[in-house]
Amino acid sequence: MVRTLSTMKLAPGATAPAFTLPDASGKKHSLADARGPVMVVFTCNHCPFVKHIRDPFAALAKEYAAKGVSVFGINSNDVEEHPDDSPAKMIEEAKVAGYVFPYLVDESQAVAKAYGAACTPDFFLFDKAKKLFYRGQMDDSRPGNQVPVTGKDLRAALDAVVAGKAAPAEQKPSMGCNIKWKSGNEPEYFKP
Repeated sequence: MVRTLSTMKLAPGATAPAFTLPDASGKKHSLADARGPVMVVFTCNHCPFVKHIRDPFAALAKEYAAKGVSVFGINSNDVEEHPDDSPAKMIEEAKVAGYVFPYLVDESQAVAKAYGAACTPDFFLFDKAKKLFYRGQMDDSRPGNQVPVTGKDLRAALDAVVAGKAAPAEQKPSMGCNIKWKSGNEPEYFKP
């Protein structure tokens, strides 16, 4: 398990990079179709950091979807090298986890690069004008650190964006497994 921090590359106020991606069954979903605030999370099936927060995150996503937040999960991992992240396995994962949001396949990894995503999970929250409001961690919990998963950082940002309040001043990077880039496709920000 390689611990990788979010790059925090996308600047507050930046416009959400557009995407149209298929879910694991092939149905296309577009950022342009989202109304209200939008949360994009780069995730996967096999990462211990994702597994650690999966159930609380699924509940959080369901709670805020009911408050008008559009949620997209995006898997950008190289599935040739990591078959546990294949579309067929994504369908199973979404069902078991109870995801109520589209779980999308970024086969080219272009969307991850556009967002400056580096790890799973990597969270990006945009206001209703699709301007970056928050990027960072769900909370301070990590596998093995004995801190309970509360979602406090992400929840505070979600509450603020839904209420039309200011973005949290402190935004800590998310931490997780690195995105599994295809050989030769690693973005410049990822290379050592």
